[in-house]
Amino acid sequence: MAKNKEVKITELSVTELNEKLVAGIEELKTKSFGHTVTPLQNPNEIKILRRGIARLKTELTARKS
Repeated sequence: MAKNKEVKITELSVTELNEKLVAGIEELKTKSFGHTVTPLQNPNEIKILRRGIARLKTELTARKS
């Protein structure tokens, strides 16, 4: 998710937002679990993923209103 900064969230469709959200949540789960087993080289990746997921959820909520 963090690597796709060139794609603006506002330009994506609702289905694309949902797909990115599901993918982001799965990636967060795997990185969080991996971090508990063996520490990540860059633990800020988890923070970046959480913020990306929050941005996607915010955009989805804004479109529902």
